Amino acid sequence: MMHSSSVKYVFLGCAVLLMAMASCGGGNYSNKPKVYKGLYSFGPEIKSFSECGREKEFWVTDSSAQLELEYSQLNFEKPYEPVYVEVEGVKVPSDKDGLGAEYDSTLVVRKLIKITREIPQDICH
Repeated sequence: MMHSSSVKYVFLGCAVLLMAMASCGGGNYSNKPKVYKGLYSFGPEIKSFSECGREKEFWVTDSSAQLELEYSQLNFEKPYEPVYVEVEGVKVPSDKDGLGAEYDSTLVVRKLIKITREIPQDICH
C-alpha cells in the first residue's frame, strides 16, 4: 500500500512529465488546423507550397484528397504551374526520407478552401 506522500510524488512526477512533453513541440508545429494562403505547385516529384509573405517553401501532403484533384482539373499544359490556394491544415516536420526530405516542414492539407489560377498581387507577389 502506498503512503499518501508517495502518491503525491507520483502525481507530481506525472504532471511534470506531461508539461515537459507538451513544451517539446519546437518550431511552429501545432495539431490545431490553421488557414494557410499561398502558392501551390504540383507535378512529378514536386508538391510544394509557399506561404504568402514568407520565403520558405513546404512539402505538401493532401489528406483532403481534393487539392491534387482540383489542380489537375485546371488542365495546365505543363506541370509545376503555381496556383493560389487557401487551405486548412497543419505543419509538421518532414520525413527524413522520400520526396519531401529536402524540405524542413510539410504542410498537411486537411481541407481545400479555394484554388485559382489568378494569383492576387496584393496578397502574393
